Amino acid sequence: MTPRTALPAALAVALLTTAGCAGNGGPVPDDRRPSVPATPPTSAAPAAPSTPGADAPAASGAPADRPTPLSATELPTLRRPAGPPKKPTDNRPTGVVAGWITRGGPGPCYGLVDENGREYAVHGPDAGELREGDFVTLRLASRDRSVDCGPGVPMRIVGP
Repeated sequence: MTPRTALPAALAVALLTTAGCAGNGGPVPDDRRPSVPATPPTSAAPAAPSTPGADAPAASGAPADRPTPLSATELPTLRRPAGPPKKPTDNRPTGVVAGWITRGGPGPCYGLVDENGREYAVHGPDAGELREGDFVTLRLASRDRSVDCGPGVPMRIVGP
């Protein structure tokens, strides 16, 4: 071999030898290295904590290898009720009715159907515009039948 051809041949042999060593315990390229060890460490030294509070003892007495629960106390368990409630659970003041306007407009007569399906014929000269389909809560009082506002229990609007 001449010196001119010996140098490229030596470089080729060196490259092939280095590439062949990668699979035989030689250096491994970064893209082929595992990001986490395949087996856990065998030393008795504890691992570094991942969070600042991880080295503090668990508040619930749980072993250090388990994550700390979000709450140190157990959730309360609700008991089964003894029976239905004795008083209504959706108390409203007397005379207050909530429902949908069925006959609306500028007034003074409106139709109202409450949440229980009862129909009212309400009179309210100062109520303003109430549109059909609006859900309203109104304070109602009984009224005389001198004004006819259509079908339903005759009532007058005394406040919102």
